[in-house]
Order: sequence, then C-alpha cells, then structure tokens
Amino acid sequence: MMQKLSGQNRTWVRFALGLCLAGLLAGCASKPADEANEFDFTDDRDPFEDFNRSMWEFNREILDRYVALPLANAYENVPTPARRGLYNMTENILEPASIVNNSLQGKGKASAQSFGRFLINSTFGVFGFFDVASKMGVGREKESFGETLAVYGAPDGPYLMLPALGPTVVIDRGGDFVDDFIWPMSFMSWPLSLTRYAIRGLEQRIELKQLEPMLENAIDEYSFVREAYFSMWADKVYDGNPPASDDWDTWDDWDEWDDEWEGQVPAAYRLDLSTYTAVQTARP
Repeated sequence: MMQKLSGQNRTWVRFALGLCLAGLLAGCASKPADEANEFDFTDDRDPFEDFNRSMWEFNREILDRYVALPLANAYENVPTPARRGLYNMTENILEPASIVNNSLQGKGKASAQSFGRFLINSTFGVFGFFDVASKMGVGREKESFGETLAVYGAPDGPYLMLPALGPTVVIDRGGDFVDDFIWPMSFMSWPLSLTRYAIRGLEQRIELKQLEPMLENAIDEYSFVREAYFSMWADKVYDGNPPASDDWDTWDDWDEWDDEWEGQVPAAYRLDLSTYTAVQTARP
C-alpha cells in the first residue's frame, strides 16, 4: 500500500500543476449511466461540485479537444532545446516572487537561493533562456503567496474548477494575483503575460500525455483529478512532507474498494493504485 504518496509526489505535482496551467486534459473514457451512480464521490472540500463537474466536462471535451491538444501537438514539433529555453524564461520570471515568499515564510537560505538563481540566469543565462544556475548546483526553491498564506494558517477556501485554468482552491489562485504584482511581472504587458501563460500551458499539456493512462484507469475522472490536486497542494504547502491526516484514510478506502470490486468492474473504470507506483519519473 502506498505511504502518503511519498514516492509519487513529484509526478502528482506535474500532473496537477499541468492541469492548473493548461487547465485541460484529454480523456474519452466514459462511464455507463448505471455505474456512474453506484458510488458517492462527494467531498466536503468541494461545495460547488455540480458546477465544477460541468466546467470539467467543458474543459476536457471542448477546450482541450478542439484547442489545447491540437496546439500542443503542433508546439511539440518545435525543437526541444528551443521549447525548454522558452519554458526556462517563464520560470525565471517567477523567481522574484519566490524570493519574497521564501522571505515571508522565514526561509532565508531559500530566499537567497532564489535571488542567486534569478541573478545568474538573468545574466549568464540570457534572461533565463539557459538554466545556468541549476548546472551550478543552485536549485529552484519555488514559493507562491498562496502557499505563504497557507503556512500561516489561512483556510484554503472551496475547491473550484475554473474554465481553461482547471482545478484550484481560492487561496491558491488568489495568491497568484498577488505574485503578479511583484517585479518583473508587474511590468509585463498583457500580450507578454498571455504568451507566458501559453508557453507554460502548452509545455505542461505535452507532458501530460504520458500521464493520461492514470486518468483513464480512474472510475471517476473528476474525483481523481480533485484528489490529485489536493495531494499536489499539500505537497507544495508542506515542501513535500505533509503531516499525517485523516484525509489519507481516503486512499485506504480506495484501495479496499478496488480490491473488493476487482473482477467485477471493467479495468478501464477501476482506480488502479499500482499505476501510481509504476509512474516514478517525469521530465524535470
């Protein structure tokens, strides 16, 4: 049995972060009507589930199928070094926000590290196109204002599925608005900001292709993504070491349910926890 998803958190971060930025997923598996009503997937953290499920379907069936996926497939033909360089630039722009938020959380060393990365990559890395800092051993210490608020005990707020942006909680997406006022993002024009989001979204959508089998194995895609997001959010807030919580009992319930129904529910509709164990690595 998986222990707090510790070995899989990195993959889950990429999975849910991609959803937040790209806001989209391809997944054509559908549940028969009689099976769809067999199980209760309600969650107290998701008070607007009816709206959120409708928005999930809109994102997945309309925006992803006809906009995001075709664009991502075309963008994938761009040479990898160029794509990676453009993505590095969008990461470099976020470093000043990490400097501020690491400082607010009392992480002096991490704040200095973020400052060092921004200085090195903005100069020797040609405005961040080349990640020279990582090659020098200066790793990324990304923090957002939403994480800062969560560290100080601010409530997450309700879970929301936003059009194009995907899953979030109020404190997470609201914190992004504050981060956008930190230099240099506050000086970016809307076309540049839109380009930054487009690059990040397309890159994450390409990366999600290798993780789609996890979604297709879920009996309920929406609740699968919701749990993935909350796992990612806890991982971010607690820097990869979330405290023990009754919420983890949910995964025991999933595991017991999967064992009980194995052989009775078609494999395409089962949540196969072994899938998580198999996916250990993803592109950095």
